[in-house]
Amino acid sequence: MNNSVVNTGRLLGAGLRALLVLTLLTGVIYPLAVTGVAQALFSDKANGSEIKADGKVVGSSLIGQQGYSLDYFQPRPANGLGENSVNTQYKLILSGASNRSGDNPELIKWVQEAKAKVVKDNSVPGYTVRPSQVPADAVTSSGSGLDPDISPQYADIQVHRIAERNGLPVARVQKLVDDHTEGRTLGFVGEPRVNVLELNIALKELNEGD
Repeated sequence: MNNSVVNTGRLLGAGLRALLVLTLLTGVIYPLAVTGVAQALFSDKANGSEIKADGKVVGSSLIGQQGYSLDYFQPRPANGLGENSVNTQYKLILSGASNRSGDNPELIKWVQEAKAKVVKDNSVPGYTVRPSQVPADAVTSSGSGLDPDISPQYADIQVHRIAERNGLPVARVQKLVDDHTEGRTLGFVGEPRVNVLELNIALKELNEGD
């Protein structure tokens, strides 16, 4: 038999064995190992950081939700979110950058309207929100439009409205906000924040407890 044919056969055999070994390692063993470690050490995060209420999953701590009534704490605006128009079999929300440049007339209009609404919605008898109190996250959306958190400042100016609409003492609602305020990650990364879904679940439980 021609030596070149024999060598070619050996090379093909070696290549096939390498393919099978690499497929087994990177396509089976490695994914199973990573999945096992993730489930063992970080099961909550590996499963989507789910938040449960009344025994069922109601959302993720990583994704903001819209549509709360004024009886609840409001999230950041979600300007720029789009709807799926390609595969209409599924109702999807498309995330993406949603803010304009700082001097864009459309953004300025959005901010002015949003600030006026925040002032109006959160001013109640005996407590008036000043425009200077409204933080940036109350009138601008995040880069994804799906930020699950708000600043403690935005949560604080909603406290009096929440207390009035739910018939709760202001101090009790303020304590709820304080208890759900997270500090900077590792003490220096990011900013203090309040998860809106978790806060609203706690508010609902407080109302039901009363």
